[in-house]
Amino acid sequence: MCGIFGCILREGSAVKQITEGLKRLEYRGYDSVGVATIDHGELEIRKDAGKIEDVVARHRILDMKGSIGIGHTRWATHGAPTMVNAHPHADGSRSIALIHNGVIENYMELKEELLEKGHEFKSRTDTEVMPHLIEEELKTGVSLQGAFLRALRRVRGSYAFVVLSTVEPDKIYCARNESPLVIGVSENGVYCASDVPALLPYTNKVNYLRNGEMAVLTLNGYQIIKISDGSTVERGLTDITWSPESAEKLGYTHYMLKEIHEQPSSLRDALRLQERYLNLLTTFLDRGKEVFLLAAGTSYHSCIAGSYLFSRLARLTTVPIISSEFIERYGSSVGIDSIVLAVSQSGETYDTLKAVDYARMRASTVLGITNTVGSTLTRVSRAYLIQQSGPEIGVAATKTFTSQVLVLAQMALKLAKLRGKLSQDELDEFQEKLLRVPEWVEETINKQEERVKELAKTHMDDRFFVFLGRGISSATALEGRLKLMEITYVPSLAYPAGESKHGPISVVEDGVSCIFVCPQGDSHSHILGSIMEMKARGAKIISICEEGDEQVKKLSDEVVEMPREIPEELSPIVYVVPLQLLAYHMAVLKGLDPDKPRNLAKSVTVP
Repeated sequence: MCGIFGCILREGSAVKQITEGLKRLEYRGYDSVGVATIDHGELEIRKDAGKIEDVVARHRILDMKGSIGIGHTRWATHGAPTMVNAHPHADGSRSIALIHNGVIENYMELKEELLEKGHEFKSRTDTEVMPHLIEEELKTGVSLQGAFLRALRRVRGSYAFVVLSTVEPDKIYCARNESPLVIGVSENGVYCASDVPALLPYTNKVNYLRNGEMAVLTLNGYQIIKISDGSTVERGLTDITWSPESAEKLGYTHYMLKEIHEQPSSLRDALRLQERYLNLLTTFLDRGKEVFLLAAGTSYHSCIAGSYLFSRLARLTTVPIISSEFIERYGSSVGIDSIVLAVSQSGETYDTLKAVDYARMRASTVLGITNTVGSTLTRVSRAYLIQQSGPEIGVAATKTFTSQVLVLAQMALKLAKLRGKLSQDELDEFQEKLLRVPEWVEETINKQEERVKELAKTHMDDRFFVFLGRGISSATALEGRLKLMEITYVPSLAYPAGESKHGPISVVEDGVSCIFVCPQGDSHSHILGSIMEMKARGAKIISICEEGDEQVKKLSDEVVEMPREIPEELSPIVYVVPLQLLAYHMAVLKGLDPDKPRNLAKSVTVP
């Protein structure tokens, strides 16, 4: 969730690139900012709570000298968002500056030990123990590399550490365990960052640091070392195909709107899965006696849609489960015959990786769907697919949901063919529909965005929303409600429509807006009855339905009409788009920033 950027440059100001890199990591969420540089052997640290531009101006950070430095945006996990708790943190001699993403689980134990040895602490963070621990190890006469390794072997928890020190003023040390960290190399220097978009203006050649590894960065390159035994790791660079511009707004007011409009392109890319990996994953799924679809947030809603797809197309029963609930609910029963398909945009979601590690310890087969090559999920999975969405900066995921559902649909279709559950004609027809999905999404954006803007203006002051769908559309309803709640903060519910009589209908009255997801298909006749029930209780009815659906139009106060011939099984990918746009435009009308919803961050990489 926090942001890290560090660099060693041949030419130019380190602090300029650091602040620019941190700006490109704002989507991760933060409450304070700090930078450390070394110039002529002198370490300088400037930091404070607040936005990057405010802290940079207030503390004249751009005046800091030196061609080597590190910077950090902090999301508080220990200690309030204050100047003293902001990173970087220093040791007692102020020869070491350290930044950290993650959580040190045994920091109290280490802090007590260091206090007994005379160390003084200034913050209330878990992070501050680490520079003091390195300082203590240096007293034994070992090198900075040796002291860092010894300190790393003592800490427990999740971390991405980056260290700058006057002991070796021409090097940056970094290490990773469960929190992402990427190294980049260019002709002008060497970099490290929490995520690739921060590096793209400077280089597209990267190396993803892996769990249990540290790295030494110098102007001549980098060396990767295993923390456990100090051995050297040889691993080449990966070329990133994203352009720097693809991580920028490209003229859109917000990243979220840009990414909604990018979905036709991202979906076309999601249709370009490598056939052999698609075959491999579906073969594993076919062998499992039980299959769990494991995810959090938006990815969990993708898994709900995926469970319908596997059932309808391949006749495979799957269990979608929220990552944080997996161990408690199914931990005692999973084993060698279990398949766990983990879905995570970043491939670094803490709860998902924790559940995956547990399943692996029980000899279950782990498969993955992610958007990030080289992420932890790709390394711990027996096989994986990349959803190929490109960088997603907006906190409220859009491309993530649609691309993941499309990948799951392709897997379900491939599995249906493998198991002989559909005729060749049915397979060909569904494949043809799959290929039309990007076109339908593009048509929806082009034809319906102005209509959705009108709805947002009409309903921006509504106090409560209920989202309802039947069958696979219940996943669409859940995701639409999540988008609205995430960025407008308007209270809302989402339920399968058939469940409304078991409680949710009690809150429906005059002034409540009910949004129905109504594609054509087996569930269509049932959704009509649910609309009538809500309308009879005074709700305002907004329906997302197929163009020309007169039955739904007659029962609704307002409709958004979707392209014809979309199969119900693929409807979530297209029908969610008006709900994304509704949430976005309502947030903007309310004067809110949809890219930075309060209390949320893009990548949840800590417990």
